Amino acid sequence: MDTNKVQIHGEESVQNVGPSKITIAYQRFGNPALSPVFLIMGAGAQMVNWPEGFCLELASHGLHPIRFDNRDAGLSTHFSDAPVPDFAAIQSGDFSTVAYTLSDMAADTVGLMDALGYDSVHLVGASMGGMIA
Repeated sequence: MDTNKVQIHGEESVQNVGPSKITIAYQRFGNPALSPVFLIMGAGAQMVNWPEGFCLELASHGLHPIRFDNRDAGLSTHFSDAPVPDFAAIQSGDFSTVAYTLSDMAADTVGLMDALGYDSVHLVGASMGGMIA
């Protein structure tokens, strides 16, 4: 399949995602009837860090890539009022100062799956996105 003929869908967002009821911005490539692949970016990086050419190439090989902004990145919900975490405490196992964890971010991913109507997806993560996956 020629990547020049693969449809690029505009950026969209879905509200009330997962247990935290956040907004997640996402973008789809190709045919929504094909097998979905969630592309999870690393810490602080936006979905556009997954190159469009990479997404188009996946779509041209029979997949339906969906890249999205994690919480606190891009167009998804930001927690700007969250306190600064105590990193010394975190290294000792005390997570009481963190606004959220990787488990919360994994729940966001499952919440996006639910919002888009998927029972299962392929997961691809870069850096912290790999830990979320």
